[in-house]
Amino acid sequence: MMSSRLLPCPVRDETPPVRGHQRCARRGGGVAAAPLSGARSRWRTLGAETAARCLNMHPDIHLSLLLTLLLLLQVLKNSHYILFKVTSCLLCSKVLHASKRVKFCVALLRRIVSSSLGPKATVQQGTTVQEIQTSHENILKINSAGEMMQCSAAMDVLFLMDGSYSVGKGSFERSKHYAIKLCQALDIGPDQVRVGFIQFASSPRLEFPLDSYTTKQELKKHMKKVSYRGGSTQTALALKYVLRKGFPGGRNSSTVARVAILLSDGRSQGNTAQAAAQLKETGVVLFAVGLRFPRWEELHALASEPMESHVFFAEHFYDAVNGLYTTLATFAVCNATPAGCQVESFPCERKTLETVKELQGNFMCWKGSKGYSPYTSLCPYYRYSKAYRRHQTVCHRTVCPDPCDSQPCLNGGTCVSEGPDDYNCVCPPGYGGDPHCAPALSLDCSVDLLFLLEGSATLTLEGFLRLKSFLKRFLQTVIGSDSPSKVGLAVFGGEVRVEAKVGKFKRDLRGLLKAVEALQPIGGETKTGQALQYVTRHGFVSAPVFADVADDLPRVVVLLTATPAADDVVQPSKYARDREIFLIGLGPESLRAQLNNITGNPQRTLTYASPDRLNAKIPELNAKICSVDTQGCLGQAVDLVFALDASGGVGRDNFSTLRDFVRSVTVQFDINRDVAQVALVAYGRKATTVFDLDTHETGSDILKAVDDANYVGGVASTGSALLHIHSNVLTVAKGARPGVNKAVVVVTDGSAGGDAVVPAKKMRDNGVSVFVIGIGDVQREKLLQIAGAEEHMISVPFYEDLKYFEDVLVQMLCSEVKKPVNLCSPNPCMNDGVCILSGGSFRCQCQGFEGPHCETRSRRPSSRGDLPRPAALRKKSRQKKSHQELLHHYKLHRRRHTA
Repeated sequence: MMSSRLLPCPVRDETPPVRGHQRCARRGGGVAAAPLSGARSRWRTLGAETAARCLNMHPDIHLSLLLTLLLLLQVLKNSHYILFKVTSCLLCSKVLHASKRVKFCVALLRRIVSSSLGPKATVQQGTTVQEIQTSHENILKINSAGEMMQCSAAMDVLFLMDGSYSVGKGSFERSKHYAIKLCQALDIGPDQVRVGFIQFASSPRLEFPLDSYTTKQELKKHMKKVSYRGGSTQTALALKYVLRKGFPGGRNSSTVARVAILLSDGRSQGNTAQAAAQLKETGVVLFAVGLRFPRWEELHALASEPMESHVFFAEHFYDAVNGLYTTLATFAVCNATPAGCQVESFPCERKTLETVKELQGNFMCWKGSKGYSPYTSLCPYYRYSKAYRRHQTVCHRTVCPDPCDSQPCLNGGTCVSEGPDDYNCVCPPGYGGDPHCAPALSLDCSVDLLFLLEGSATLTLEGFLRLKSFLKRFLQTVIGSDSPSKVGLAVFGGEVRVEAKVGKFKRDLRGLLKAVEALQPIGGETKTGQALQYVTRHGFVSAPVFADVADDLPRVVVLLTATPAADDVVQPSKYARDREIFLIGLGPESLRAQLNNITGNPQRTLTYASPDRLNAKIPELNAKICSVDTQGCLGQAVDLVFALDASGGVGRDNFSTLRDFVRSVTVQFDINRDVAQVALVAYGRKATTVFDLDTHETGSDILKAVDDANYVGGVASTGSALLHIHSNVLTVAKGARPGVNKAVVVVTDGSAGGDAVVPAKKMRDNGVSVFVIGIGDVQREKLLQIAGAEEHMISVPFYEDLKYFEDVLVQMLCSEVKKPVNLCSPNPCMNDGVCILSGGSFRCQCQGFEGPHCETRSRRPSSRGDLPRPAALRKKSRQKKSHQELLHHYKLHRRRHTA
């Protein structure tokens, strides 16, 4: 007799169908089954359970029993689908082994049973995390408010710190950090706020009582020393400890608030709700701060009401510290909200990580029974997974106005709050002229400076005031009492008014600022061209147009405008530049083209993308004004040749950087036939002229032509490049001008400069200045031999740093351009002609050549010696005689000979 026993119910995977079953599946159709309802559904479930029990019987079960059960299911389902499928499988399975027959039919039954019992899912409570969602700006304001607020009321604060294994050492250290941050917002003192510390795990332990430390420094130091203990989470024991012994070291007074701050993950092993309720009944305000993955249900039950204001998350310690302080202030535990601060409510979200229990299906299992046959039944098969569930809530925070909200620090300065009203600006290098990071600049160059301010009707009053405010701020920043520059003021619109001539307020900054404050708009159209011509004639004390000798100081007009000109500006601006007036234009980006036409040089044009960026142009404008003094040579004549290394040592990408460098330097010169001429040579093993000195007459043409310089590759030969420049570029035939200083700028990586020493010396001997720019790891000694002097050589560490040496090169060029010129150096005479100076000019003595520069080969007959034949005879001798003329002269000659 079989004894009663309880057998386990193992989880069975679905048996893969054999090949015979696959064939049956293809024969059987895929007709969908109609849903059941009422009694039919209950009978079908009963039939399915009966069939499922048969699946776990002996493998030799008779197929007729299975067929009977399947027929029962078919009748109950009122469909031919199951009957058709099973009958097909039974017919097909006759060709198979009996055991395989049972296996694939059992597989089919298992699918039928699974389809009759749909999957169901349930959710079980699991571990939780919290996520506070708010804007970054809000968090920053909360942080700053936490830094400013101080709770100075009489209060006893007791920290109950969870040090169990479920929290872990990392979260324990973060909870200490939270406690320290909170203490920084408390006015620690024997008569104000006292702090105590209890750590609990398997049992509570008093780390230090409330009367131990009376300063923030001592409290912070000893909080950091508290070590993690570990153990089980016995929160109830910690709460009962406080109930039994009170606040150790606290003040037993009704006027002193008692606050307990529990930091835990809420996974206590015991009944905590009763102990917490008893503790709150004694008047203790209980805060619950979650650690790591808190169990929020328990923390909500522990904290005082309302729980939204007494439950926080320690991982977001800035938000939690400020939130706890806000609650204390709201319930009059601390002092009232600081002046200017307000309590704000904003939506926040807690995200809970929960364990989901999902029913995947059923399987056959054995159950204990009395008798000969064991009792079988269906056992559910579950799958467990993790899922997030979000809980919306409302958080309350105290937000104080930050003095840095108005962004008082200019030019990239960083604002640092120092209390509710004070701030300090940490300024970048080159700034710090005032507390708002104004440029630490001074107009230490000597110029006559006239500001021409637009005041037309096209410009709004706000726009005029903005320009006037910029001018006032510029003068406050750069003009000092010892400034050598003289300043004048003028306003234009439909007409022009000079409010202060240049030099009227010299060394009187106060009077100058009052004059700026008194400026008023004129109205009318924006007659910019008319204004430029007027100030050229009448803006300065002694205008160059009426004086034979100009003043020593450069004259500068700074145009401040914001609307397009209503008249022509090209001719008036050229009129001003021809009279040595340096024009600098400042306006919005939309006026860049017009300002370029006015200044004649893009380097003297300043634009801003938006009006609020206008003040950022102060240091740049200061540099432009002083550049006309240090770079006044740019208006002098010069023949400038660039020689760019286009070899493989430079590389294709870096060669593009060299071309950009040439563009940036070229735009700083006044390109025309009478002032500056530029040529470009690119070289590898051989040198190629990209364009000659007389090829382009404008700067814009040169900027476009620089793109024609092609990368060559191969090995570099700087010597061949210098020989090419000497013989084929710096010649009168290619545009070189006698009596004009000449300079060659070689830009190379310095890998091959040994062959250039002799050609460079030959050029220097002929009066050509040679400048060398070496980039990277150069052979400094060889480059120094090419340049001839230390002040003619520039070392650049990287190609991307080349742009920072543009002004250095321009200043070097200026020092050479200002030197006196020797008309015979370099030699203007070609074909080995000799240059002879005479009376402030020169002449070329030629042998075998003629012309002013010995450029034409002479044709002189030997019978006449060195005397040239008359032009008429030379022309006649070159004429070709016809055949009839030759025959006539022959006959005439014979007659004379016979006579």
